[in-house]
Amino acid sequence: MAHTRKKSSRKKISIILVSCSCLLLALAAFAWYKVYGPNTGNFSEEKYLYIPTGSRYHAVKEILESENFVNDIWSFDLLAKKAGYPDNVKAGRYKIRKGMSNYDLIRMLRAGQQESVKIVIQKIRTPDALIRLLTTKLEPDSMDYISLFADSTFLAGFGLDTQNFLCAILPNTYEFWWNTPASKVFAKLASYYTRFWNEQRLAQAKAKNLTPIDVCILASIVEEETNYRPEMPDIASVYLNRLRKGMKLQADPTAKFAVGDFTLKRITFQHTRLESPYNTYHVFGLPPGPICTPDSRTLEAVLQATETSYLYFCAAPDFSGKHLFATTYAAHMQNARNYHRALRAAGIQ
Repeated sequence: MAHTRKKSSRKKISIILVSCSCLLLALAAFAWYKVYGPNTGNFSEEKYLYIPTGSRYHAVKEILESENFVNDIWSFDLLAKKAGYPDNVKAGRYKIRKGMSNYDLIRMLRAGQQESVKIVIQKIRTPDALIRLLTTKLEPDSMDYISLFADSTFLAGFGLDTQNFLCAILPNTYEFWWNTPASKVFAKLASYYTRFWNEQRLAQAKAKNLTPIDVCILASIVEEETNYRPEMPDIASVYLNRLRKGMKLQADPTAKFAVGDFTLKRITFQHTRLESPYNTYHVFGLPPGPICTPDSRTLEAVLQATETSYLYFCAAPDFSGKHLFATTYAAHMQNARNYHRALRAAGIQ
């Protein structure tokens, strides 16, 4: 009988031990799942989390929960505190992938492993257009850039001023951290401009009695005059010849810029008579700043402008986008009459 009771007791103990083991295993599995199992979802393959500069942990947690980045905020919070993340919040733009675990998510956020932002800058005509582009992609707001571009001391550090600072913006693809301050955004953009102006190009500009700013402003006019690149050195030569002779540039794109209507197809006397420092029908010499951000190839076209005696050019009457060049006003007027005759024949005028 005693032997039977002992055997029964051992069996109960075994059952209890097995039950406890199973419970511990279940708890361990649950804990493992909460740490390493997926806790992000409710969106497609990926989604971006933006943590503003100066954010505290409670704000991050609120974003994660309110924007459905995590399924279980309780387990995230528990592990985040264990990992010391509340004291190590880093601003930035983070790519949250579907199915990430709390462990992966917290490790990424704590280390500040954010995703960069690529910004493609093409032709920009005004500071407002540049500000709109930057503020839609990066954290700093419009007032940050407005203040920066009005800061003559800051701009002077790059050899620029409040009217010509767009010369520092070369069309290209740039990469930034989302939370990069406005001053550092501009400094990075300007670094490409500084690298462009190597000793060889500086020497080329000096040989034409131009500064880098002059080259940029002139290139911006050439850029707006034509899309046909083979003609750009000839168009640049026309303007250089006019500058040397003390003639007004009389460039239609500058009148369009002064008017502020970039949809204009034809420039009339009403536009050319507008009083503006940017209207080269009104003023002698170059405008005080660029009328767009010229491509680096257009800058090269000015630096390598053809040596000609051209003083005039007119759109070709075949509407090819090319131009006819002339050294005399009489020849230019004949080219102009032929072009206007072609316009009338096509019913354009």
